[in-house]
Amino acid sequence: MKIKEIVSALERFAPLPLQDGFDNAGMQIGLTDAETTGALLCLDVTEAVVDEAIALRCNLIISHHPLIFKGYKSITGRDYIERCILNAIKNDIVIYSAHTNLDNASGGVNYKIAEKIGLKNIRFLAKREDSLLKLVTFVPFAQAETVREALFDAGCGHIGNYDSCSYTLEGEGTFRALEGSNPFCGSMGEIHREGEVRIETILPTFKKGQVIRALLNKHPYEEPAFDLYPLKNSWAQAGSGIVGELDEPETEFHFLKRIKRTFEAGCVKHNIFSGRLIQKVALCGGAGAFLLPKAISCGADAFITGEMKYHEYFGHDSDLLIAEIGHYESEQYTKEIFHSIIERLYPNFEIYYSKVNTNPIKYL
Repeated sequence: MKIKEIVSALERFAPLPLQDGFDNAGMQIGLTDAETTGALLCLDVTEAVVDEAIALRCNLIISHHPLIFKGYKSITGRDYIERCILNAIKNDIVIYSAHTNLDNASGGVNYKIAEKIGLKNIRFLAKREDSLLKLVTFVPFAQAETVREALFDAGCGHIGNYDSCSYTLEGEGTFRALEGSNPFCGSMGEIHREGEVRIETILPTFKKGQVIRALLNKHPYEEPAFDLYPLKNSWAQAGSGIVGELDEPETEFHFLKRIKRTFEAGCVKHNIFSGRLIQKVALCGGAGAFLLPKAISCGADAFITGEMKYHEYFGHDSDLLIAEIGHYESEQYTKEIFHSIIERLYPNFEIYYSKVNTNPIKYL
């Protein structure tokens, strides 16, 4: 199996266009045409993790946090990142990272956190905006189903928990084939009328290229007519944070004790108890404080995240319970997502969880 097959599986689950603008998810080091000898899954890439991959004879490291965030003018081994780069290249190890694209994907990092907490009816706390297009095209009756299926296969037609969504309207199209054309129907130089189907469907903006290629490949006309409209709809299949409900309400104290145990947190920071019961929970792994206003506006009883700043706690004691469990602790189960994606497609592939605790923060 080639490394690019594993990478392709990861990117089908969490497409790179879902990453935030500051991020550098994707290939970090190496060539994907190589045959893979095994994958080591981790949260962070450190020198100890690269050494672990070498010892396990794995030539692929898959991490959540990218090793490389900035450009380098030289690689001399002056810090741990450069030493990791040198050691990985020396030992033909490929490093791949799925970061905010995995945070923002359905079934991604925050879904895993919600699963560990036991939330039901989970949905994105902040759905992705300005990320959808509507495609409209016109196809002869006989070829309409073929074109429609090709569009669905290319990524069109997903709305919430439904796929293959489209709208069809029958009508009549007109055209005249001019010199140099090769018309599918009609005669050169004559106005032709053709019974056609108007097909409307929806697609993520980043799939525009592959959808147009699929349309042109399957449409019978030499020059297919189609329109693309930007939509203001929120995209329910991608976004930041998660909100869901517990089966039964819990007291603030018992809720925090359970969270601390579940995530093996050395410390759980929180605001004052107000006596509320916790049932509706919003969360965001890592540095998720930017979603606190969304958690409040949706009526959550508690908001869990990896890290927050001191002043971000002020003024919210009457709004909801805030719980800060640690960046590493909140995202540590991301390795399980990588494992399930790969194992589902390649059950006999060698996969290892890193045994290196890369958390740089210790608790006294």
